[in-house]
Amino acid sequence: MLYWLAQFLQHYISVFHVFTYITFRAICSSLTALVLALITGPAMINWLRKNQIGQVVRSDGPQSHLEKAGTPTMGGAFILLSVSISVLLWGNLANYYVWLVLLVTLGFGAIGWVDDYKKLILKDSKGISARTKLLSQSIIGLIAIIILYVTASTPQQTELLIPFTKNILLPLGWFYIVLGYFVIVGTSNAVNLTDGLDGLAILPIVLVAGALGIFAYVVGNVEFAKYLDIPFINGVGEVAVYCSALVGAGLGFLWFNTYPAQVFMGDVGALGLGAGLGIVAVVVRQEIVLFIMGGLFVVETLSVIMQVASFKLTGKRIFRMAPLHHHFELKGWPEPRVIVRFWIITVMLVLIGLATLKLR
Repeated sequence: MLYWLAQFLQHYISVFHVFTYITFRAICSSLTALVLALITGPAMINWLRKNQIGQVVRSDGPQSHLEKAGTPTMGGAFILLSVSISVLLWGNLANYYVWLVLLVTLGFGAIGWVDDYKKLILKDSKGISARTKLLSQSIIGLIAIIILYVTASTPQQTELLIPFTKNILLPLGWFYIVLGYFVIVGTSNAVNLTDGLDGLAILPIVLVAGALGIFAYVVGNVEFAKYLDIPFINGVGEVAVYCSALVGAGLGFLWFNTYPAQVFMGDVGALGLGAGLGIVAVVVRQEIVLFIMGGLFVVETLSVIMQVASFKLTGKRIFRMAPLHHHFELKGWPEPRVIVRFWIITVMLVLIGLATLKLR
């Protein structure tokens, strides 16, 4: 919105030309989302507390979690609100990539909101059935990836880029739809599984979003793409504004979500933000890099799969409890230690992912 206004005003006042640069608008987007999250957070938390919309804690989990019962949840709603307003203000709304990533984020967030609403307000412990949730996610994910597939104008937009290699692009054909679907839906659910401790999921989301924003900018810049020898995709650079908004809103949420948490994001935040990371990775053609940078989400998901498979096949558990962060808690690690160590691992993985830009 402000992008269009700046384009008009720059003809009369030259200083407004700076608003047309993606880098400047990305910074403004991040700061706007951060301020919005800090402003709306307390009001949202008070409203959730007043209406007794609080966390339900498993009785078979770590005993230290029992004191978290009743902590306001569904706080992810103000993350999505902050991201949406910021993107609408600073993004180029004529760019369909911006709309696609934003609508996928909000679509998955809506699924999470309904699930949270049924569990926390209607007191239906089951929430949305697993089948209905997966079906809803699949519909949104497939629509988004099919749109990207049919609107692709160059082969690079549907080819798989192999990190740490030079000029190796694998043509995917229709398998692009399959891969994109699993990246979007898989990342959404992986982030949801990771969101189990105070601040554990949100900072990795921020770190990965920031790195994906860098990828979006260089992929959408013909000079940087040529220099780094990566495929250039016209218009993708604008997605950096969305990623920056996610960084700002995520940090704003962390202000309230850090240990001991005043609010949890709930499914509305975890599913929405996870899907946002997934669709951005597909758009910038960095699905494998997302797998690297989001290694924490991957390991947490694998721990659940392994635990369930082992128990069904042998009757024995591999971990004391899944997802993996609960295993370390039950081993005696204090919650802050688990959180910070997982954050450090994510920083390392994100740096490895960024290194793929140059190490080719």
